[in-house]
Order: sequence, then structure tokens, then C-alpha cells
Amino acid sequence: MTWRATVLTLFPEMFPGPLGVSLAGRALASGVWGLETRDIRASATDRHRSVDDTPAGGGPGMVLRADVLAAAIDAVDASSDRPRLVMSPRGRPLSQARVAELAAGPGPLIVCGRFEGIDQRVIDARQLEEVSIGDYVLSGGEIAAMALIDACVRLLPGVMGKLASSTEESFSAGLLEYPQYTRPQMFEGRPIPDILTSGDHARVAAWRQAETEALTRARRPDLWALRPVQITGPKSESRKTPKNKTDG
Repeated sequence: MTWRATVLTLFPEMFPGPLGVSLAGRALASGVWGLETRDIRASATDRHRSVDDTPAGGGPGMVLRADVLAAAIDAVDASSDRPRLVMSPRGRPLSQARVAELAAGPGPLIVCGRFEGIDQRVIDARQLEEVSIGDYVLSGGEIAAMALIDACVRLLPGVMGKLASSTEESFSAGLLEYPQYTRPQMFEGRPIPDILTSGDHARVAAWRQAETEALTRARRPDLWALRPVQITGPKSESRKTPKNKTDG
């Protein structure tokens, strides 16, 4: 079954956008994955196609209505067991591990919010998983949805040229990726590290691992603190309790 992303948005014309070029675009054109966009306004019931209203309790902005958004979700597939996501700055941060889980499934349904957010009742009633791509606020969920979809698509079989490249990059092992270099050998007085051109694969692997650990410690101490700690070395021997000596 083809992996498929369904996006509910007020601006379907934003898609495929960046997803239509490069690796994701070629894979989309060849049918490796599918993209479906649904206009939330199509589920509005009044002649003005209203999708929002003022916040209960007062406050600035507008809020997406629960009844309209619920109808839009149900119109896709009311009985679907696909992951249902809503892009939100208050959601759980998107991780590479979660991306891998989503890529291994049938593909998610993604709700893109706008204005001040969406009615909490539709989040609860339709069991939407709130997902964040960072601690900042965007004008809507569309760009965040594109980022999530792109991260998933590149893990699909047949999308990336070399499988090893996806297993050695940042976050694949919970750490940041090591620095990369290519020709020319010298750039503005900065050479490629000699070890990378030594031909010694064991030394190269050790250098890359050391750089990965150093970068993660310096830039993402939160990731470094969560890494699995490997205990090496001989097991400590149990100490024998010496017998008490008595004067004879």
C-alpha cells in the first residue's frame, strides 16, 4: 500500500509546494507516496462558508470551529486507524524516532490550524495528536506539515539513493551528525582534515564518532544527557571480608 499523507487546510493551494521538487517530488511523481489535500471550508454549512468564530471567554483573534473541523476529518475517513495529527506549538516535539514510526505506517492525516488555534473539543473528540516542530509560532500549520511529511518521505523505501546515508545523519542514533567535507582539498586556507583522506576507514569512523559526540555535548546537552550509557571494562570482583585476627 502506498504511503499517503492527507492534509486538511484552509489553503490547499500551498501544496505540494517544496514537496513537489527534489527527492520528495520525484518520489511523488513516480507513485512512491501520495499526497491528498482537503479544503476545510468545504465542510462549512452556512452560505459564507464560515470556519471560525470568536474565542469563548473573550480575547483576540478567531478560533477554528469544532463542528466544521470534525466534519472535515470525518469526510476523509470516519473509521480510519491512520495517525491523526494537528500541528501545534504546544504539541510534543517531533523527533526522528516519531518520524520513523510515521514513515513505517500507512501515512498520517494532518490538520493545519490557523488563527488563534482550534476548538479543544475537536482535538479531544477526534483524538488528534498535537505535534510541534519547534518552540516558535508560525502563521499556520502548513509549513510545519510540509516539514513533517518531508522527514517521513525521505525514509520511504526507494526515495533515498543510499540507505546508509539515513542511518548516519543527525538524530538517527540520538546524536548530531559529524561534519562533512568534499572537494576542493583547500578552501580559503582551510583544508579537509587529513584523517578523512587517509584511506584508513577505522580511523575515519573513530574520528566521526568523536566529532558526533563533541558536537552533541556542545550544542545539544539535552540529547547528550539522554544517550544510553555503555559500561565497559571488567566486572568488579566481590570483595572478601578479611577474618579478624586475635592475639594468641
